[in-house]
Amino acid sequence: MLTVGSLVAVRELGLSVLVTGPPEALEAKLSWVHTTELPDPSGYIGRSELVMTNGLWMPEMPPAAFVEACCAAGASGIVFGLLDRTPETPPALIDACRKANLLLLQLPIEVPFAAVTHAAANVLADDRRSPLITTLRRAEAFADTLAAEYGAEGVLRVLRRDHPDLPLALVDRTGALLAEAGTSLTAGDRTVTATALARKPPPLELVLDAGTATLLPVGAFGQPEAALLCVRPTADLSEAHQGALSQAAHFLVLDIARRQAVRASEERFAHELIDMIASGTGSTPDITRRLAAFGVDADDALAVLAVSSRGDTAMLELAAATGAALSGRGIPAMVATGPQDVVVVLAWRQPAEALIGWCHGLAADLSAHSPTIATAAPVHSSGNLRTALLEARRTSQVLGRTSHDFTVARLADLPTYHTVLSSIEPQLLQHLSSILAPLRAYDAKHADSALESTLRNLIEYQGHYKKTAQALHLHVNGLYGRLERIRNLTGRDPRTLEGRLDFLLALEADALLAL
Repeated sequence: MLTVGSLVAVRELGLSVLVTGPPEALEAKLSWVHTTELPDPSGYIGRSELVMTNGLWMPEMPPAAFVEACCAAGASGIVFGLLDRTPETPPALIDACRKANLLLLQLPIEVPFAAVTHAAANVLADDRRSPLITTLRRAEAFADTLAAEYGAEGVLRVLRRDHPDLPLALVDRTGALLAEAGTSLTAGDRTVTATALARKPPPLELVLDAGTATLLPVGAFGQPEAALLCVRPTADLSEAHQGALSQAAHFLVLDIARRQAVRASEERFAHELIDMIASGTGSTPDITRRLAAFGVDADDALAVLAVSSRGDTAMLELAAATGAALSGRGIPAMVATGPQDVVVVLAWRQPAEALIGWCHGLAADLSAHSPTIATAAPVHSSGNLRTALLEARRTSQVLGRTSHDFTVARLADLPTYHTVLSSIEPQLLQHLSSILAPLRAYDAKHADSALESTLRNLIEYQGHYKKTAQALHLHVNGLYGRLERIRNLTGRDPRTLEGRLDFLLALEADALLAL
């Protein structure tokens, strides 16, 4: 930084301090040095400049007035350059600077002002050169740590070596924690980060449990793949901090790309394994060996999950999020991406009846992706995986088309009519749904009729007239009148079990068509 002290430290200049000025005046930052012989230089001096003069103005301007003009312009001090005719600094100038509390320096006769200007330029050049050298050195360290396959953890270590005061973390867009240094993110923090990365553009700051964090997207094009988090508000980061973080984010792209390549290879291997299981072509020893490559011990009971999404999450993203959630729980698993679901095979060491509850916990971890999780009873041999896989996938298909808010289920848990309706042709669904058309036409013409609502409540309360009437705020006789009108319009009597079954199927078919 260019300061008066940095110029005084240049011995070749021979600068001496005559008046020290205010405290720390020697260390205050200078904007530049300015040479002038004007009697009133206030219109030309920049704030925080060091004024250099030989005093040629003294016949026209008393030193006190010149000092006053320099102070008015915001000058940091005065350098008086000695000449043969003024071999010493005028006492009047010294007194004026002392009274104004303005820094005053003396420059020897043999040293020109140009030498001071040259020294100031060298100081500024060094200021610019030092960060550049630091940046180049750090870039070399980043490259070395990536080449040594230390990955994101190594990059954060290098960054913390230069800036130990920065708490850092790297989180990908699925919410998986890839690396951290100097902080400890909660699961909630990771979810907030993943949600923020999905925004276009991502925010510059996030409010986390760990504190306000600055977010730097990591990714070359399109949607960022991860976020470099610094748990400090942006306003608290210096220019050097921000430069170092930006540089690290660029190098972290390389590690993210490497991770994606590894993930793609694993996904191909997993996809092949699922095809082998589903087709029944893989031998039990071969399937067992391939599962072991994912850390899944086939000597334990095996659970199969088919994970899907009711939202717009792509299967690749859902697979990454599922893998991250399992990894966060310390559970080795094979995760394979299919066109309509993500298949998971894992060792199950708990009682079989605990699987559904555990799946609900996994669904909570994946809640940002609106998941459904279908499963089957755990099997005790990799040779039995085909049955479990087909059942889980069939259940997943039913869950994807059900109108009820099922998140986790086995096939046996679903109402039979869901399984039946999910497999029939759309034309038949439309035929079933058309049963409701006369009711809707009547409701559209009569604002107070509410026949469809009446029908839904009757089915919900399983044909119990009193409860249905109470839910509709009707007298029971009024309910009877509505039910009779429904029978006349549709030809089906909702007061009979057969009639209510027809209407139930019609409502479910209508809901499936709306999905």
